[in-house]
Amino acid sequence: MKKNILFIMVLGFMMILANPITAQDHGFGLGIILGEPTGLSAKAWTSSDNAFDFAIAWSFNNYHHDNDFDNHNDGDVLLQADYVWHFFNAISVSSGKLPVYVGIGARVVLADDPNFGIRIPVGIDYLFADAPIDVFLELVPILDLSPATDFGIGGGLGIRYWFN
Repeated sequence: MKKNILFIMVLGFMMILANPITAQDHGFGLGIILGEPTGLSAKAWTSSDNAFDFAIAWSFNNYHHDNDFDNHNDGDVLLQADYVWHFFNAISVSSGKLPVYVGIGARVVLADDPNFGIRIPVGIDYLFADAPIDVFLELVPILDLSPATDFGIGGGLGIRYWFN
């Protein structure tokens, strides 16, 4: 709990010191994602349409492959990285921007048996016109490749603050 409070305080302090920007289709954003997984989300634009999207998060899927069934799952650390393409003309809005995005990426779940998979994120990302904030919603088909081949779905709702 103390770590959560410290993180919120540090993030709040960084927001106060940062110069606000009004467009989020450039620069670097940091925030949270809630869902599967839940944790920190970051995005770095590489052009006006493309970006790298990262997360260090907690996954509550059961990735333990032992013979004992365990109803108590504390979760596992998950690292993911995607390269995403944005389509800004797909949905028009009166204020801000609402691109649809698709991408390709990878994830690793640091469980007892580390799990590696390929991600194909599909989502929407609302970029506020007058605030350095974006809100996104994504659905992610996942093909796990090791330690066993499996198919799953992840996704979440997130918010990021954008720095100059």
